[in-house]
Parts: sequence; structure tokens; C-alpha cells
Amino acid sequence: MNRTATEKRAMIIRCLTEGNSIRSTVRMTGAAKNTVTKLVVEFGEFAAWYQDKMLRDLKCTDLQLDEIWAFCGCKEKNKGTSSHPQGGDIWTWTALCRDTKLVPSWLVGDRGMNSAREIVDDLASRLANRVQISTDGHRAYVHAIKGAFGHDVDYGRLIKVYGTDNQGREIVVRADKVPTIGNPEMDNVCTSHVERQNLTMRMQMRRFTRLTNGFSKKAENHAAMVSIHFLNYNFIRKHQTLKTAPAVAAGVISKPMTLEELLDLFDEFRSDLYPVNRPLRYRPRSNRETYEPQTPLTPWYLDPESGGRCPPMDQRKPGIAYGDE
Repeated sequence: MNRTATEKRAMIIRCLTEGNSIRSTVRMTGAAKNTVTKLVVEFGEFAAWYQDKMLRDLKCTDLQLDEIWAFCGCKEKNKGTSSHPQGGDIWTWTALCRDTKLVPSWLVGDRGMNSAREIVDDLASRLANRVQISTDGHRAYVHAIKGAFGHDVDYGRLIKVYGTDNQGREIVVRADKVPTIGNPEMDNVCTSHVERQNLTMRMQMRRFTRLTNGFSKKAENHAAMVSIHFLNYNFIRKHQTLKTAPAVAAGVISKPMTLEELLDLFDEFRSDLYPVNRPLRYRPRSNRETYEPQTPLTPWYLDPESGGRCPPMDQRKPGIAYGDE
């Protein structure tokens, strides 16, 4: 069956957002590996740009933040002996709206203070009102939220206390809710929803699946796939609890979008970002000469009035092909 270019690209993206690796996508769609990789990078760039534009002035009231581990090229402990010296552990920070399940902000980076500040600053720029925020006990969140929101936020932490079981294994003994900034509603201090979103990421992106070889080899490709995942999650995929897309529940769009609609927007985005530029030396032809078709000449020996093979020039008859010409 012949498919149009849009249908083939849509099939590739659907495969990637349903937990398939690049090589399995190649086998299912028949596309070349380089074609799939190129589409991931370019469509990921569009996905990040489109969501950055659309996810503004959000009316969220209850947010949860968390980070999820993965690795790029190799694990951190193997960097010294790996063929990917720039690889190592990579963390994806996410912010989830508890009510609408929208993910308004995410970041791919390390687990340090700078990454925490970057995602919290970005999140603060997208909100239209005072919110309550819940995180785990990672101390980087405290400094980042204070710097971005000041005291204009209700912030509580869920700090897990660890112990050991009878076999000496580390287990969670209890989870303490600690008010940190403002006056948070302690019953709503929770990270269960954003941790469930981490499971969705691991199930729908092969790069996050443990004990496989589908992990990212480049951090740029990893970030591009994360952007595509959240574009599909926020604007296309109907959430099982909400029965609609999170962007619809948050009032960003009126109805769930289709992948074909987003691919049309992607084509417009790419044509504006990468316009076709002709070379500077190119000049179109302004005056093209046209030639009327000519009738073939009659050989001199077929016309008895031609005057022979080589008559003088003033005695030659037009339309005759003479022997000396």
C-alpha cells in the first residue's frame, strides 16, 4: 500500500511514542534509520517550540515536581572505559498539574542545583496565579522555589524516611509531610501523580526502558524525544482519567489535536526556519530566444531546376541543399 509522506511520518512518530525503538520503527515502517533519526531531531525541535508558545498563562493550582533517571551513551560509572566519553547519567525534570494532568514544563539535564533553578524559573513564568507545589526531599527544590517564587507560593515536601527490613534491604519506613513555604494544604502534599507520570515516560519512550539497548546515544536526541513525548501526551493522547487530552482540561485548546494537524504545523515551522535560498550567482533567464522549426532542404539532384551541384551563388535556388555546402 502506497502511503503519503504525512501518513508515513505520522506512523513513525506513533511508533516512537508507543515505546518502540528506532530499529523496530524502521522494521515496521520501512523507513531508513537516518530518516527516522532526522525526523526525531526536527520534529522534536518543533515540539519544544510549539509547547513553549502554547503553555502560557496557565490556571494550574496544584503542582508536583520530580526527576527521573536515565543514561545517555553509557552509565556514569562506565564513562572512563566507554566509547561515549560524553555520556553518563541524564535526568529529566518534570512538573505535573495534579488536576488536569498537564505537564507545563520539563528539562533534560543533570540533577544539580542549576537544573532545578532552570525548570522552576521556567515553570514560574508559565503560571497565572498562586499555586501549591509538592516535591520530594531533594534539597535543590527548596532553593530553586524560593528563588523563583519568593513567598508567593504554598510549598510542602514529602520526605521519605528509609530503614531496613529483616533481610537487610533498604525500604521506606514512613513519609513525613513538611510545610516549607507559605501555607500549603497538607492533605494535598503528594508526589504520587508525578511519579505515576514517570512510569508513563518509561513505558512510552524506549530510551527510558531499563535493561535494553534502546537508550539514547546523544543528549540532543534524548531531549528531542522527550519533547515529542510531551507533545503527544499534552495535546493528542486522551488521558484515561480525564477522557480527554490534558491541554483540553487545562483550557489551552478546545479539543484534542491529531498528529496530522501537528505535522501540517511542523511543515510551516520548518519552511519558516529553513527557507529555500537560491545561490547568489543564480539569475533567471529574462529573454529566451525562440526558434521556429525549419523545413528540411531539398537535395540539388532531386530538383531539375536547381542549376547543378555547384552553380554560382547568384544562380542558386532557395530551399536547395547544394553539394558544396
